Amino acid sequence: MAQPLVAIIGRPNVGKSTLFNRLTGTRRSIVGDEPGITRDRIFGDVDWRSRTFELVDTGGIVPDDDAIIPANIFKQAGFAIERSQAIIWVVDARAGVTPLDEEISNYLRNIGKPVFIAANKAESRKVEDEAAEFYRFGFDLTPLSAEHGTSVGDLLDKVFDSLEFEEDLEEEAGREIRLAIIGRPNVGKSSLLNSILGEERVIVSPIAGTTRDAIDTYLESDGQKFQLIDTAGIRRKGKTTEMAEKLSVIMARKALERADVAVLVIDAVEGVANLDASIAGYAVDSGCSIIIAVNKWDAVEEKETNTIYEFERGIRQQMKFLDWAPIVPISALTGQRVTKILPMAVRANEARNLRVPTAQLNKFFEESISQPRGGTAPAPVKGGVSRLKVQYITQGGVRPPLFVLFTSGGSKAGLHFSYLRYVENRLRETFEFFATPIRLKERHKLRKPVGKR
Repeated sequence: MAQPLVAIIGRPNVGKSTLFNRLTGTRRSIVGDEPGITRDRIFGDVDWRSRTFELVDTGGIVPDDDAIIPANIFKQAGFAIERSQAIIWVVDARAGVTPLDEEISNYLRNIGKPVFIAANKAESRKVEDEAAEFYRFGFDLTPLSAEHGTSVGDLLDKVFDSLEFEEDLEEEAGREIRLAIIGRPNVGKSSLLNSILGEERVIVSPIAGTTRDAIDTYLESDGQKFQLIDTAGIRRKGKTTEMAEKLSVIMARKALERADVAVLVIDAVEGVANLDASIAGYAVDSGCSIIIAVNKWDAVEEKETNTIYEFERGIRQQMKFLDWAPIVPISALTGQRVTKILPMAVRANEARNLRVPTAQLNKFFEESISQPRGGTAPAPVKGGVSRLKVQYITQGGVRPPLFVLFTSGGSKAGLHFSYLRYVENRLRETFEFFATPIRLKERHKLRKPVGKR
């Protein structure tokens, strides 16, 4: 079974071979002070978190009279980059950013693969702080010391999380989507589950709180496997007087913690309640993708053309934090539009696991953040008088998608919520983040005091 390949690149004498030897636990790469010692590709295995991936050390990318990157060495590095799933770009934290680093960064932005900057030779806190200038390239950065092993584990964790192992792909392809059905008592959660299954596997009763356990049921539809979780009806704490009902709340929240997608069931006859928003908040906190199913739509009397739109407007007003969640009116009793639920769940789960290629994210940054269209972006901070500026954006994870905004200037971090909302909306417009929450995190670089280096 083929192992994922990771390539180490960088200009000469930055410590690529030292890092290679450190990661592989070998001395296969020759280490010396003379630039360009490593000319050919050298391979080794890295064991990390009970898994193994392959590492390739490439020749140093050096300038010459004819080209910034000589053809022979670039060809070797190019082969490695083409085959690899991720790139470790080693730079010299002591030397800082060089013109050649700028050239390399321009090339890496267009390859569409995860790039991790290893700012080597950061043996002191001063050098580690100065290494932050490499954030300008928009890639994940880890200051480290290959010679001493400092922070090498942090780099390995990041690289490891970006890799796709064949056994993982096989497992993921065959893994079911965990779908939790949540809502207030007696809104029709169990009825919806039975309607999806096409048979009565769960007890249905007009008595609120009949379902007290989180029940898992398995289903395959159109080649996709699902794990359906019917949760106990969630009640306000003040009304959960029986121990069983208190436990049902706990179990429902635990079900959300292991769910990929949550279907929030709302009673169309009773309308939206404050508890609906609270339950939705549990799902958002857990990082689930969310679909809002308005049940008992067949029981709504005197429906007109605009009835559903008015109902949707009420939901959006009550739950403004869920303006990205799709709304579908259904009837678990008659089966009306129930068949829409599973295809929507598949799409939502794909969005929850979406990782945006680096090249596309860099383009997004240039068009929507660095130079927004028509100057439509709000000020990063309230009042717009701060020097705070967003320098780069990277994706820090999935399930749900996490994006990190790197800022500088000003005395402290503090992007305004309206600006963060703007960035989130632009991300949703540009990429397919259907029915899934997006996490935004700010990482701020403090300015050095005047007169200090």
